[in-house]
Amino acid sequence: MAAHPDYPGALNGLQVEGREEVRHVVAAVDASEAAIREAIERGADLLVVHHGLFWGGPHPLTGPLMRRVRPLIEAGVSLWSCHLPLDGHPEVGNSALLARALGVELDGRFAAYEGAALGWHGRLDPALDPPALRARAEEVLGGPVRLLEGGPEGIERVGVVTGAGASFVGEAADLRLDALVTGEASHHTFFDAKELGIHVLLGGHYATETFGVRALAEHLAERFGLGWDFVDQPTGL
Repeated sequence: MAAHPDYPGALNGLQVEGREEVRHVVAAVDASEAAIREAIERGADLLVVHHGLFWGGPHPLTGPLMRRVRPLIEAGVSLWSCHLPLDGHPEVGNSALLARALGVELDGRFAAYEGAALGWHGRLDPALDPPALRARAEEVLGGPVRLLEGGPEGIERVGVVTGAGASFVGEAADLRLDALVTGEASHHTFFDAKELGIHVLLGGHYATETFGVRALAEHLAERFGLGWDFVDQPTGL
């Protein structure tokens, strides 16, 4: 994981060291103050998150950051973060798991960041029309999905890049995908979808990135005989 590229200053791995023995793992998408306190209440020895504490280099442990770190240290709870490596992982990654949940049979990678692929693409069989794919995505994600229409009536080839993956819409169109499923987009994506001839489905940054941490915590629990929990704190974004 240390060799996997990530955003400048993003720190993957152990961010706060707690007690040596781990019996209970709690997963959360974000290392927010509320998630940390909830994890402690649930008896966590280890908190696994997708969005960790540290971005863009070192920061003074003051203000909101200290309010997050102090409870972890006082409770002896370790914090472990995995960002882009968890988006692209083939087994417990956000993109692969969401794609499979949508019924996409995976057959290729795309959406690389500094050479490391984050997204997956594949086929739906049978093909779906745009409203049907949106309905399926809403069922899988448990919330509303925005559909930016621009592609064909029958959607067969689908790409998935979780989180802020709409920047890969051009690459998805070059691959002749019919639809791109992601979390959030910029204003211009509305016009990009129409002009590039591809549907874009926006399920929310948070909602599309709950899959990996849950799967990772469950994997750790099964492998080492641990208890595990998931702290769900949807942002609607």
